[in-house]
Amino acid sequence: MAHIQELLAGRANELNYSELLTRYPWIIRRNMNCILSPDSDGLLCGLFMSKYFGWKVVGYYDGKVMLLKDGVSTHDDNCAFLDMEIYRPHVKSVGHHMVLWNRKTQPLDWQQKYAGCIQPNLLRRYDGKNEFRLKYPLATIHLLIGIVGHVQSIRIPQSAIAPLFFVDGTFNVLYSYPENVLNWLNYLGIQNQDSPLRDIFMHEHYTVYSQIVAMDDFFRLRDTLNVTGERGDKFVISTKNSEIKNAEVDGHETFRITDKAKEKVEGFIRILSEATGWDYVQDHWTFSGLRGYSFSKSSFEAEGWRINNRTFDALLALNPLSWAMTSGANIEFTLENPSHLP
Repeated sequence: MAHIQELLAGRANELNYSELLTRYPWIIRRNMNCILSPDSDGLLCGLFMSKYFGWKVVGYYDGKVMLLKDGVSTHDDNCAFLDMEIYRPHVKSVGHHMVLWNRKTQPLDWQQKYAGCIQPNLLRRYDGKNEFRLKYPLATIHLLIGIVGHVQSIRIPQSAIAPLFFVDGTFNVLYSYPENVLNWLNYLGIQNQDSPLRDIFMHEHYTVYSQIVAMDDFFRLRDTLNVTGERGDKFVISTKNSEIKNAEVDGHETFRITDKAKEKVEGFIRILSEATGWDYVQDHWTFSGLRGYSFSKSSFEAEGWRINNRTFDALLALNPLSWAMTSGANIEFTLENPSHLP
């Protein structure tokens, strides 16, 4: 197996943000609606886009269940998924997972179905067969900070570093895969003096020890919201069987997040808001009047499939709604059954 230094050779190119914004101008459009992954990355993305562009959180999607504000369509021109790639034409999304198996056998309609998707691995033409070890190692929020920081000044306070290291286990990745992290930070433009990513990864606020203390403090704060079977940073909306969880009927065909679950998720949102300075505007977040959609989620491991060209083509033939390579040997995927994307 090649050393990662060999795999990284010649891959120090830098993201052209101007070209990206020309291709995806909606990412800095004001007053968009967004559907979040219900975890720390999705919640941070919602706070960030609400702060800088007045985006409204109208739904949540975890690969098994989607709760979406009544009257909103995922195909609306002013609607986008954050922290999840959606494999559908005319649907906007931003994600960071490895989704392509082999670029040499890329399907003819691949570009069409992902035309509205901002995806760092696809921007660099990385695939799971050849570059899984080089996949994007950070979170969606770091990508958004890089993009938005290209068009306006963003201040990242010292108090925001802990949650921005916590998200998606970034603090683990930094020391586990340093070569790959450095390569991607350079790709995101961290060497530019005006990059807000410098405030997160190139600061002098912490020693190694004090950074550990700051992370431990953040974990303890998160843990104050833990409930049985759910960590404080998780907004659980589904059961293992793709049934809606932590929501109750509030109308003929709509749901509301239960008081207990809402108190928990708002508690974590406020922790993130206070740390980052990204105001939690309650009117920008929807917790009631939500329509519920249930999908079928499975994986290559569960189906007994090995990842290769044939099985990946078989997956795409099922027209999955979303998927992600969670390891070099497994892909988790979602099918539109029994519900369909509105």
